[in-house]
Amino acid sequence: MRSLQVVFVALNFSGVLAVSLVPFTSTAVSLTDLFNNQAASVSGSGGNFDGSGSSYDVTLLPTGVWTYDGISYELPWDDGTHGGNDNVVTQSQALTLPEPTTLHEIHMLYALDSTQVDTAKTFVFHFADQSAEEIQMSAKAWWQWPEINLGVINTPYSFVNQTSVKNLNATSIFQWSASVPSRSALESITLPPDTEPGSRLHIFAISITPSAPSSSENVTGLILSIRRAQFSTRWAQVNETRAQAVQVTLANLLPISALSANTSINSPYTIEISGPTVSTVVSGTIKRLVPSDQVSVDVLVITNGTSNATVTIKDEQGTVVGLSGGWPAMPIPAEWTADPELLGTHETPTWYNQAKYGIFVHWGVYSVPAWAPEGTYAEWYNWDLHNPPNSGNPFYVHQLDTYGPSVVYDDFIANFTASKFNASAWVDLFDSAGAKYFVLVTKHHDGFALFDTGNTTHRGSVYMGPQRDLLAELFHAAKEKKPWLHRGTYYSMPEWFSPDYAPYGFSEWPGGLARNVFYPSELEPYTGRLNISDYLADLQLPHMLTLAETYETEIMWCDIGGPNRTPEFAAQFYNNAMAKGLQVAINNRCGAVPDFFTPEYQTLAAIQTQKWETNEGMDPFSYGLNSNTNASQYKNATTIIQTLVDVVSKNGNYLLDVGPTAEGEIIAPMANNLLAAGEWLGSSGGCVYNTSYWFKGAQDSVNGTLRFLTTPDTFCIVSLVQPSQTLSVNTQIPILLGDEIVYLGDSNTEVSPLAWSTDPNTGYLTVDLNNVRLNPIGGAEAWAFQVRYKAR
Repeated sequence: MRSLQVVFVALNFSGVLAVSLVPFTSTAVSLTDLFNNQAASVSGSGGNFDGSGSSYDVTLLPTGVWTYDGISYELPWDDGTHGGNDNVVTQSQALTLPEPTTLHEIHMLYALDSTQVDTAKTFVFHFADQSAEEIQMSAKAWWQWPEINLGVINTPYSFVNQTSVKNLNATSIFQWSASVPSRSALESITLPPDTEPGSRLHIFAISITPSAPSSSENVTGLILSIRRAQFSTRWAQVNETRAQAVQVTLANLLPISALSANTSINSPYTIEISGPTVSTVVSGTIKRLVPSDQVSVDVLVITNGTSNATVTIKDEQGTVVGLSGGWPAMPIPAEWTADPELLGTHETPTWYNQAKYGIFVHWGVYSVPAWAPEGTYAEWYNWDLHNPPNSGNPFYVHQLDTYGPSVVYDDFIANFTASKFNASAWVDLFDSAGAKYFVLVTKHHDGFALFDTGNTTHRGSVYMGPQRDLLAELFHAAKEKKPWLHRGTYYSMPEWFSPDYAPYGFSEWPGGLARNVFYPSELEPYTGRLNISDYLADLQLPHMLTLAETYETEIMWCDIGGPNRTPEFAAQFYNNAMAKGLQVAINNRCGAVPDFFTPEYQTLAAIQTQKWETNEGMDPFSYGLNSNTNASQYKNATTIIQTLVDVVSKNGNYLLDVGPTAEGEIIAPMANNLLAAGEWLGSSGGCVYNTSYWFKGAQDSVNGTLRFLTTPDTFCIVSLVQPSQTLSVNTQIPILLGDEIVYLGDSNTEVSPLAWSTDPNTGYLTVDLNNVRLNPIGGAEAWAFQVRYKAR
């Protein structure tokens, strides 16, 4: 917990705004009267979080007043003798504030009793002026299997059936903060409606951060607060120095009703950090911050040890307007170890956060049959062929009708030729599509690798089939031709039918040789297997280290999780990357210590402050090529761009998959649609790349077809439907008199900024589009408008 000290500074001489720097506070809201469920227990007794008798172990949960991200919560648990209700299962209850309060931000600790996917939950906020507004949360499941879904409070197991029997999947409680419209005082909140167990929202604690009171409607001056100063594991090369990035978030605590040039930062303010072990090498700059908003900026520092640091804010004249002390300085680890707590501090690098868009490639032996019924993954052909092995299974029927009973899956290896694979053409396509990184499937669940696996196994493209190192060819082409295109590797942690995985097998990844589907008394071969002693030590871990150290992957994109030695790998991965000047990331499917989480074929309903990446195929149902899919079903430019913009506006990245043929061609219907989306990004990518989500929301709550993104110099509005003569924004955005608005799809807008106005009562924006050509760029139906800040 930090010890925050703030120096209050008020400047009010001629030509300089009055500025006050105040603490960022939070006040707990009592939920006791609404508690209706017992989530935690001692040895399982009495707990029934999920409706099936499961519960957290209360002895592993924090108690009393607990602080996270600078916010204080009053937790409902005692020192271990706990009994009774400790959370609210939301059932459309009304939570009334003790007194109406104009709020800046609301904070919650929560969990879903689901074990599957994130679920949208809607809160209705009721204000003193009789208005109401809906705010959505994308709520997370208390545990997920077999992936990792880490929260802010984590325990290694849960109790089941109201007994001391343990479910060894890690469980979590999550934190959610959201901007609250501050035009009027908040009186009450209607909680989300009840649903069946398995998707119910449980709230453990709520805190609120009030707006700073304004004495009149004609407030002159800024009321600022440091929301956070977080020493990250990200870094940048400054000359010959590796400088650590510190993310400083500055809040303007005035209510939105006080918005004016006099209550906003509208010229460059600089942020510096200093302390006994900290010195700034590159200041952060904030050019716009209006009432009720927050802005984050990186300050690059040299950190030589732990200490307390001070954040200094200076105005455009270089005058100090505020100091905030007591922030814990923590350097980037000089050496990473397998300690999960240390590894848990690792973050996605800046390049990944700014890239936004990547290409996924599912290519392997499954590209030979390249078939699945609609709604099924073609790359799962081998598993689905065997389950169940009878004529009621469409894969069984297709195999029998197409190849006959004597052909087994491994016979397809000879037909995986890669004869038309051109690595240079692939990276040209990825680059022209507008992608900033790619992730190649180097080994799927069938165990066939596209890289040199050495003496671990010869089940791969180097020793069989093409007899080529396909990963090396692709990475080499990217390094030589497109060095700005970052390189990632997908790696399946288990293998369906590997004899060596049998000791670790679970669910749909049992390990052990498959039985021939047509001749059940026979076992199918596992071609290329070498004798090893232990799958994890002799195959999985060496493969991951090879991808990291030999091929220099920048993203370890695992799948499935399960038994692993990921902490050991992660430490070596990070140390090797640091030594080579690389910044790398691990997803949440490696079984431990994730940097980002990966919903599949799913876009989330609301902003996630934790980095995430959605992934899906050009095919509506499959990642691997499926000959059963019509070309018209592939995602077109509109779907690609609209999904990308929506995901990015909520702090996500978009990883879009292509499935090449067995010969190594990316078929024209996929390639052409990628190129059309790339054309849009070529003109309008300024509202995608290097952007951040907007603190106050991803979209217009009235007109849900608008998405908002920010940069230090701009504010972006992307319309997902074609505007007519005007663009109307029904929320108050950070635009001030003198700013310019341009349409990024029209080359003439550089010399002809668009006419705009704001409503004097609501502050809502209207943009005149009468002279703008709004033809879809690349056929993509998305229109990007960029507000360019002008200093006063």
